[in-house]
Amino acid sequence: MPTNDDQSTSASHAWRRALELTAPIAANPNVTLPVLVERLADRFGAAPALIGDDETLDFRGLADRSNRYARWALDQGIRAGDVVCLLMGNCPDYVAFWLGVTRTGAIVALINTNLVGDSLAHVLRVAAPRHVVVGAELCGVLAAVASKLEPQVRCWVHGAGDGSWSRIDTLLKSYRGDPLESSECGLPSIRDRALYLYTSGTTGLPKAANVSHHRLMQWSHWFAGLLNTTRADRMYDCLPMYHSVGGIVAVGATLVTGGAVVIRPRFSARDFWDEIVRYDCTLFQYVGELCRYLLNNPPHPRERAHRLRVCCGNGLRPDVWEAFKQRFAIPRILEFYAATEANFSLYNCEGKPGSIGRIPSFLAHRVRVALVKLDPVTGEPLRDENGFCVRCAADEPGEAIGEIGNGSSGTGVRFEGYTDEHASRAKVLTHVFAAGDAWYRSGDLMRRDRTGFFYFVDRIGATFRWKGENVSATEVAETICGCQGVQHAVVYGVTIPNTDGRAAMAAIAANETFDLARLRQHLAERLPEYARPLFIRLLREIETTGTFRPRTEDYARASYDPRATADALYFNDDARRAFVRLDQALFERIQAGGVRL
Repeated sequence: MPTNDDQSTSASHAWRRALELTAPIAANPNVTLPVLVERLADRFGAAPALIGDDETLDFRGLADRSNRYARWALDQGIRAGDVVCLLMGNCPDYVAFWLGVTRTGAIVALINTNLVGDSLAHVLRVAAPRHVVVGAELCGVLAAVASKLEPQVRCWVHGAGDGSWSRIDTLLKSYRGDPLESSECGLPSIRDRALYLYTSGTTGLPKAANVSHHRLMQWSHWFAGLLNTTRADRMYDCLPMYHSVGGIVAVGATLVTGGAVVIRPRFSARDFWDEIVRYDCTLFQYVGELCRYLLNNPPHPRERAHRLRVCCGNGLRPDVWEAFKQRFAIPRILEFYAATEANFSLYNCEGKPGSIGRIPSFLAHRVRVALVKLDPVTGEPLRDENGFCVRCAADEPGEAIGEIGNGSSGTGVRFEGYTDEHASRAKVLTHVFAAGDAWYRSGDLMRRDRTGFFYFVDRIGATFRWKGENVSATEVAETICGCQGVQHAVVYGVTIPNTDGRAAMAAIAANETFDLARLRQHLAERLPEYARPLFIRLLREIETTGTFRPRTEDYARASYDPRATADALYFNDDARRAFVRLDQALFERIQAGGVRL
């Protein structure tokens, strides 16, 4: 394994490479990712670009397919600023479609394939599209909400699907795939909008975040530098392509230097190592949950017989990090922090376990990030006697904020916001450290150690108060996961009649070695009494969203009511010094205030 000196040298090289690759972007305002793909086709030609289940597109084929989609868009009267929604599963055509349509100056809204009913109708309406393109396998869910769209919206199907909609893949063959001429379509600028990417909706209905061509170029080249990608690399991408990481970062960072992306329809812990070896992958784009799934799986004969050199992603818990790296012989982990709409990111190029990254001194003047103290009751930033925000001390948790620049000051980074202006304004904090300044609110609690490394603490709202104290859901969950037999845990606050605040409750997935008495002792030795879960919900596995986030909101909604779930519920009975089964009778006693908490 690499030494500390090796990691320091590798980190220095990664930062330099990232800066080298991103430096030319601003100087070439009409070189967007669709335009770059055409140039890559000239360089790499028949080299594989996108490797899917049913087909592989080489670089020339990707450019050809993208140009056909661009001409389809122009033929439909789609022009700069118009919106087309894409509702389709992971495949090479997914990338080719949005590259082609955004080449015309139009905007593509990437739709979460897990949405149905009113949720799907909402995100479609927010985008205000002229056209919707749906994969054949999702025709039914779109057909169910088609009547809720504006009458002028036209739906297309990719593949053999609903006979009432025209097949775009069949029509595509009638268009040319050679480069577009200026007489057909002008070039969009890197400042123009390219995509709408949606927030997760954990704090309300999903919002459509504006993503410019500049950010697509920046993300692709920045990560290409950090990963030091080359044409010899193959990226394993099983993350949803409607997400910024799976659809942009993993794809763009590999393609811009001539590598290939292995596109999988979904993650499979059973098939993972076989596919990593079969496709000879050197890179893996993860979210932390996938690493935990793999770690909890039984040994696989190929789990160390691979050529992976970097695993890159976010959300890798400290309790999983080292075990994942050692068991599977992973040379390097590149953990980072980012959000689709955020104006700053953090990168842990040094591979420091548990950290989400830092800002090196030579970038501090360009990307200014601060942690500010919050009022524990209102959740709003505390202000000093002059009305300015108060910075956190070392290792003191606070909300992470990023300075918003105007593009000319040399400091701060633009915030592109959402399609909803009101939602955009709500994310901007003003009069922060100086009169007239503006900073983006991340909504995330972090702490920064004395050496400058940041650590994720919790999502604001996931931290709750009980017995007058703040409880970090993430900290409690990580503590629970350290107990023998626990495979996964999520923690949330639940309200109890006639009490103030919210008590901790944990949904736990465990194996046959798990023991409630051991868990209780484990928590007593590691957490203050107010932070220990009062309720436990045991289940076979934690349900997740399409981006592998636990469905915490659903669990919190069910609370500790036995009628809301068939899963076993337990109450931390202090009098009996044990977790006891929570049945309907005990539930009603707690509701009536008959149990001392």
